[in-house]
Formats: sequence, C-alpha cells, structure tokens
Amino acid sequence: DKDQILRIREQAKPHKEFHPENTMAKPVFEADPITLTRFLLSEQQKAAEATGDFTILMTSIQLACKVISTAVRKAGISGLYGLEGTVNVQGEEVKKLDIISHDNFVNAIRSSTKACVLVSEEQEDPIIITDEKLRGRYCCAFDPLDGSSNIDCNVSVGSIFAIYKKPDNSPGGINDILQPGNKLVAAGYCMYGSATQMVLSFGKGVHVFTLDPSVGEFLITMENVKIPEKPKTIYSINEGNAMYWHEPIKRFVEKVKSAEKPYSARYVGSMVADVHRTLLYGGIFMYPNDKKTKSGKLRLLYEGNPMAFIIEQAGGKATTGTQRILDVVPKDIHERVPTILGCKRDVDMVLEEYAKEN
Repeated sequence: DKDQILRIREQAKPHKEFHPENTMAKPVFEADPITLTRFLLSEQQKAAEATGDFTILMTSIQLACKVISTAVRKAGISGLYGLEGTVNVQGEEVKKLDIISHDNFVNAIRSSTKACVLVSEEQEDPIIITDEKLRGRYCCAFDPLDGSSNIDCNVSVGSIFAIYKKPDNSPGGINDILQPGNKLVAAGYCMYGSATQMVLSFGKGVHVFTLDPSVGEFLITMENVKIPEKPKTIYSINEGNAMYWHEPIKRFVEKVKSAEKPYSARYVGSMVADVHRTLLYGGIFMYPNDKKTKSGKLRLLYEGNPMAFIIEQAGGKATTGTQRILDVVPKDIHERVPTILGCKRDVDMVLEEYAKEN
C-alpha cells in the first residue's frame, strides 16, 4: 500500500551529515544513491565556468583508487606482500604494492588527458606531459600508497593526492606544481581499511565516500564533515623519537599526559589512518621537525598540503609550529615539512609552546 511504500522510501534516504554519536549503518539498498561521479556532476553544474575537465580527472583518480583497493585486498593470495627490491627517492625500501599503486595513478591520470604535471613519491623527477593531445591544465601530486611499510602486517594504508591548476599563460612545467597549499583546487585521500573510503575537499567542506563493492561505486556516506565541537583527548606522535624532540613538543606532550584527564596516545604509523581518526574524533596528529630530522619527515606537496587542506576545511588547524602549512611555498617537489594538525584546541596549545621559544 501507499504507506508501506512511503516507509520504504524514508528508510532508504541517504544519510547526509556525519555525527559521531550517530554511527548506525545505512540501508543495504538505497532508492536514490549518490555516487561520487553523480556528486561531481552536480557540483559541476553549479559552476558557470566549469568545462568538465576536473570531473574527468577525478573520475580517473577514483578508478586508480578502486584498482589499488582490490590489489591491497588480494595482496596476500596474489603474492604482493614484500619488497620489490629497490629504494625510492625518499630512501625508503619499495614494496611491490608501491609500484602497482604508482603505475595505476600515473596511467589513470595521464589517460584522463586533463593533467600536465605529475609528481609521485615513488619517482625522483616530475612527469611532464608534453603531448598536446594528452595534456591538460591540472597538476597532480600524490603518494600512491602511504603507510606501505605496514602493508605486510595488514594495517590500514591509503593514497593521498593534491590537485593544483597551472597558470593560464604557462606551458606546463615543474614550476607550475611548486605552489603553496592555499592554491589547491582539491585534495583527498583514499583509505584501504575495513572499508575503502575516499575523503575529499574541493574547498567547500569535506565529504566522505565509501566504496560499495556490490555496485563498484563510491557512495556518499558523510557530507560536510566537521571535527567534533567537543573533540576527544587524543594525541598521536611517534614517541620513539622523544629523545630528539625540541622543547615545545616535549612540553606539550608532558602537559597532556599529566593533565587532570590525561590524553590517550594513539599512533598507527600510517598517516592516512592517523589523520582519518583525528578528522572524525578530534585530537592532534604530529610529525614535527626535531634534532634528527631538521625539516620533519612528511613531504609538503603530497602529504602535508592535502592533509592540512582537509583538516582546515573540517574546522581544524595545521601548522609547522611557526607557520601555517598551507602558506609554505615549496622549493622542491619532494620538500619535507614539519606537520602538526588537528582540532583547534590542541593545535593552539602547541602554538603556545612554540610562542614561548620566541
């Protein structure tokens, strides 16, 4: 009857906004599913100057993430665990899945014909697309498989990407991607864990899409995500480096550990997983510079900038300790940056400690 039909339709309405206290699963079947492609097309229609190029580029990136997701899940039975046998530009041992992920990102973005400069963590030099038929107006920087050192022990890993737009009068070269994060067109990461989730921001909020393997599409599951107004008391840092920390970090960590309600320590060692928890629960994630790593460990173009962009769009803060991360002007495609990001409450506490040094 009509009442029964109305009840079914009401139950199948998509969940629009993320609230930490409301974590009930969505219905198995929806009458009106919003896929990532549908979402992109909807946003495209709102922009009078849109050409569709960005939508095509993002469609290619989501394809790469789907393929990587499948490779990660099949890694054990397909013999993809273990080292590939080489060392990347960062001096890190390359895993087999690193190579597969890198090749997928490069091939997907190149075939979109909407990019002109590509920078990957796994390749020392930028990829400049010179063929006029294959080049576009966007510059993409990406870490194809962040946290891959954890892949053999089945810890969550992910892909991080940042999209910049080249100046109209530029032919498309390395200088076009050496832009500060405040010039980003979009940024995102795809986490391969118990579910495959893509977190995206186009500069107007943060949205989460979850891959539904039954239909092979990313479906929107959280819209306009904000760091909770009452964030959890969590700090995330590699305490194995404590002997090398500078005084502001030492004082902050000691303060939160000895507070009336001590903070909980949570550190996965995979940036995507640690930042995703910080985004949804609050708290702070830190990989600062120290006496051992003068500029920190994380790379600015494809780790620091995209994650800072997302956290700020969600109402948080991201700093080097002395400067907003998104205002740092890169001089090298693999430049490193001290990274401190999370809810305003905790990042402001760290900044107070740095201010004492000055």
